[in-house]
Amino acid sequence: MSSFVLKIIAIVSMFIDHIGYAIYGNFSYFNYIGRIAFPIFAFQISEGYIHTRNLKRYFFRLFIFAFISQIPFMLFHSIFSTSFSLNIFFTLLLGLTCIFIYDKSKYKFIAIALSILIGLIAEYTKCDYGFYGVAIILIFYIFKNNFINASIFFIIATAIKYLIPIIQYGFNNVYSYLFICTIIPMLFISTYNGKKGKDTKYLLYLFYPIHLLLIYGISLIK
Repeated sequence: MSSFVLKIIAIVSMFIDHIGYAIYGNFSYFNYIGRIAFPIFAFQISEGYIHTRNLKRYFFRLFIFAFISQIPFMLFHSIFSTSFSLNIFFTLLLGLTCIFIYDKSKYKFIAIALSILIGLIAEYTKCDYGFYGVAIILIFYIFKNNFINASIFFIIATAIKYLIPIIQYGFNNVYSYLFICTIIPMLFISTYNGKKGKDTKYLLYLFYPIHLLLIYGISLIK
């Protein structure tokens, strides 16, 4: 699959995930499908860093759309929660920052330590996917040339994310299914052919805030 096809899969999965909240107002089976989206977006950030012609513009786009998307995200989030959180572009931006630090650092252990700090910032500022989101973005970059290792560390990180609730509620529960659905995207990523495909630079950037506003509007109608 090209980068374009992977993005379409992620966008469709994300839309299904979010439309579930508009219909039900809380968790539903739609959200299992939605777990496919973020790992693909995380992988795309790593690929974007590798292939971008202008890193400053890449950072700037994520930064601008993080702020543009925040109000639509807050409106959407109000459908099912009263708590504050930051949208996914902030997570992607922090993940890209970790990649940059790791790539440019002479001492990788210092880069990892700084990345852990950034991950904690993402967690405590309530970025979407928090520490986990930043961590898997960096994992995809560190193991960009070794799919097996990338898969192993991604699965370990995902297992850690769901470990406590799985232990608490047992293996036959919603968190076990979420874990399984979250690692499924590696099957799609494994087919990545390294090609860009159709040029869709602004597809995700524009789709994200627009679809959040649309879904919020749908929630008001029901």
